[in-house]
Amino acid sequence: MRRPDLSAPMTVAELVQYGPLPGVRILGMTGRDAQVLDVRIVDRREALDNLRPHTAVVLTEAPARSGWIVEMALRKAWEQAAACVVVPETAAAVHPPGALADRLGVPLLLIGGDALEGAVRIASAVSRPDAGRTALLADAAQRLAAAGPHVERVLAALHAALPSTSLALTDPVGGMLAGRRAALDSAHPVRLDVPGPDGHPLAILLADSRSKEAGWASTVESVLRMAVPPLTAWAATRRLAEEQLDRRSELLLHRLTHPSEDEDEQAGAHVRAEAAALGWPLAGPLIAFALRPAVAAEAGPAPGPALRALWARYGFGGPLIAYEDCWVSWRSAAAGSAAPDPEVWLRQGEAQLRTAVRAICDQLPLAGGVAGPAGGTGTLGVALADARAAAAVAAVPGSVVRADRLGPAQLLSALPVEALRRPAEVVLAPLLAADRDGTLLRTLAIVLDQGAAPSAAAEILGVHRNTVAARLERIRALGFDPEDPAQRLALHLACRVLLAES
Repeated sequence: MRRPDLSAPMTVAELVQYGPLPGVRILGMTGRDAQVLDVRIVDRREALDNLRPHTAVVLTEAPARSGWIVEMALRKAWEQAAACVVVPETAAAVHPPGALADRLGVPLLLIGGDALEGAVRIASAVSRPDAGRTALLADAAQRLAAAGPHVERVLAALHAALPSTSLALTDPVGGMLAGRRAALDSAHPVRLDVPGPDGHPLAILLADSRSKEAGWASTVESVLRMAVPPLTAWAATRRLAEEQLDRRSELLLHRLTHPSEDEDEQAGAHVRAEAAALGWPLAGPLIAFALRPAVAAEAGPAPGPALRALWARYGFGGPLIAYEDCWVSWRSAAAGSAAPDPEVWLRQGEAQLRTAVRAICDQLPLAGGVAGPAGGTGTLGVALADARAAAAVAAVPGSVVRADRLGPAQLLSALPVEALRRPAEVVLAPLLAADRDGTLLRTLAIVLDQGAAPSAAAEILGVHRNTVAARLERIRALGFDPEDPAQRLALHLACRVLLAES
């Protein structure tokens, strides 16, 4: 943790940010990081002739009412390296010389209340900067304690303590949860993880301050760290509620798709009503989807929370439920529309799922399966099982397989990888020896997936068709021809086994 230097001299920007001045406004975009070491009260023009460097020049009411004296104060401050000029806002309300302040690089502070009182406040902050900074931390602590584990209240407390800072809370993959979107657009935000019990982040807290002077980021970070415990409590409660909903949804889906033989009509109607209350599509025809994350459970946090967030961003609606070894979803035709042609609808669903899977794969590798259409909830279980089977043989992350298009090689690739790994290495030995980064192996697998169609493979790989053609020439030169029926099945199976292994 970077701790702020509490005893470092106060800057002009900090005089505004820490709040020792009532109702302060600052004019001039430059010079805000200048240190303030002294205060000079000016009640007559002659006092401007002898200023010390790094001084806050405070004009009393009478001279501040004269616009030309305020301009003179800015020029004298620039000539003598003073830090800033402070005037009562009521006295300088008419044509405040903000443009001149910006041009000279001398900030002009307009304060509410009496100038002498403002001078006392500045002097107190300048003489004891550690006290001023400590007061900020204490004020933030009090506000956060009153906010409790409520995300909106916590962020409101932080914005009140850090008025020049924009804050946002996101999920672990960057989805907005609360706060101001401006914080997401910062080039150099202050970023803190909101950790869960396992150490993996439940959320990310981001802050973007309009002040860029040295040291301010560490002060902001110190304030944000006090907000982590209540945000952790809020995020953990939210995660627990999501996990409870997941378990409830999985049980409900099983009851919906596998009704018991002794279930009466009233019980079945209750299950359907509960599913409808969750917004699940029930009227057929239904098309089923399955997502299989390619992340081992022991390799990191459970993929569920990240997958839910990414599906909400890149998916196309419908529920997303953990179901046995996959995550499943389904959708129905638009209410009142004519029943779509099954082949057209499956092709559209496959294309939409492939687009979503590719977007999600940038942050969470997975493969997908599509099946259906099902006539209604009575056959939805069969469609979901088919989609899960299709996803199981989509060995390459980012790929999508239709259940009605499963070929022999895809079925064989569902065999245990351990039993086939060594034979696959023997089959592809010359290619593996020449393929330093796995490009040729992945290209061969995608080409075989697409029936040896280079154009379709190029679209999936995100490269030009000529690039795929050049890679195929290298592959053929190594003795492998994806168009040879005698080789195709063995090559396809070997590619899938080795890609699943990696």
